[in-house]
Amino acid sequence: MSSQKITLNVEGMSCGHCSGTVQKALEGMEGISDVLVDLKGKKAVFEADNENLIAGAIKKIDEAGYKASVI
Repeated sequence: MSSQKITLNVEGMSCGHCSGTVQKALEGMEGISDVLVDLKGKKAVFEADNENLIAGAIKKIDEAGYKASVI
């Protein structure tokens, strides 16, 4: 099974701690790898084993206190 690159908009990040929180939330999910959070660009990019993980990733980011959406 091949993974796909996913990019999400992430609103509400204002500092390095914010981007670190989003990074940790995504890295803790099974099936997600190569997480890169861009504070300045307000984006999170990662590899997902399947597209069903997108909704879970958005939920994890929302639970961390930020607003995520698919680009």
